[in-house]
Amino acid sequence: MPLADKSQVRFRVRYAETDQMRVVYHANYLVWFEMARTELCRIRGVRYRDMERDDKIRLAVVDAHCRYHAPALYDDEIISEGRIAEAHSRMLTFAYEIRNAETGQLLVTGETKHVFLDPSGRPIRVPDKYRHLFGMDD
Repeated sequence: MPLADKSQVRFRVRYAETDQMRVVYHANYLVWFEMARTELCRIRGVRYRDMERDDKIRLAVVDAHCRYHAPALYDDEIISEGRIAEAHSRMLTFAYEIRNAETGQLLVTGETKHVFLDPSGRPIRVPDKYRHLFGMDD
């Protein structure tokens, strides 16, 4: 069975995520990236908590970029979409698009880069059992 190419998470903007003008505070988009990334991993068969618990590895964010195209507002329905943009033995790059679910308007694009770490925080190669799930079939 083929692995999912992307994930989609739908939700509504909560009041607590906005400023006094009802505009989403910029840092919340990184949280929404995480929601899409976590869901993508889950539907591809990888759960963060299992990697941490069973294999004692972490995926640490080492770089994050956001490009803001239009604001999200309080009570807008949002779609956060994630996909794997690049996969190497020590690093994964996820790409994201956040859209208004009702209009389809592109709100934010971005990416995050992650390295695999052992329990002491040293970079490691991804364990073989995860290579296929992260698209590392080389």
